[in-house]
Amino acid sequence: MDNTPISAAMRAISDDLQGNKRPKTKVQHKMVARAPVRSRKYEVTYLSRDEQITEFSRHGPAIASFEDAFGALGHGAIVQTKAGPMAVEDLLPGDDVRLANGQHETLIWRGAITLSPADHDANPEHGSLTRLTADSLGLNRPAPDLILGPTARLLHRAPGVRTLTGQGSAFLPVRDFVDGTNIIAIRPVSQVKVYQLGFERHHSLSVNGIEIESLHPGSAFSLGLRGDMLAQYLALFPHKTNLEDFGDMKSPRLRLRDLEILDGG
Repeated sequence: MDNTPISAAMRAISDDLQGNKRPKTKVQHKMVARAPVRSRKYEVTYLSRDEQITEFSRHGPAIASFEDAFGALGHGAIVQTKAGPMAVEDLLPGDDVRLANGQHETLIWRGAITLSPADHDANPEHGSLTRLTADSLGLNRPAPDLILGPTARLLHRAPGVRTLTGQGSAFLPVRDFVDGTNIIAIRPVSQVKVYQLGFERHHSLSVNGIEIESLHPGSAFSLGLRGDMLAQYLALFPHKTNLEDFGDMKSPRLRLRDLEILDGG
């Protein structure tokens, strides 16, 4: 019998024409199960258009784009107001908060989430607090020690910032500056609440003497949300109707490694 590839192909065609079906190979598709998206409770207090303080909470996905808007300021962080210094947990929409430039702006929105040890275990980067010891960034910066949440960004000035962005300052994640001595990453040992503050526009706040970024979702591209997920996100900010309502960013965002790469070059 001729067993050349051409002869084998001709016999296969002949078998099909004569109704002699060859056994078919059964292909099994293995289904890969996706890990379920964790959820968490988001707490919101805001100033309505008729200047009433309204509170609500709802569950949403525990993903970076959502958590970024809620987890900047730790319990006990001090901001200055027209009524004097106040801890972030005591602030309410309608309070006039002093910005880093010395002006006062009415607080419109305050958000909060609760972190737990399980959050750190699931995602250390988004589950850790950062302690800045007194004077770690200069005299009275901060004063006293300051606890910040996992999504806090501080205003940083360096020559490389202008090279990369054309502006003199940029917001960098506080966790990028952790050195284990003066700026320390902390794993929560129990449940702890963290906050963020929102105004009509994007600002830099003076918190214990450190310039910290206020609420802003960033660009639509960096946020990365569409459709129902975007609608769910925007529902957490009743004082806005769309992303454009947040306005332009006061300063761009960078990572410390961006500046280190530039310095290395």
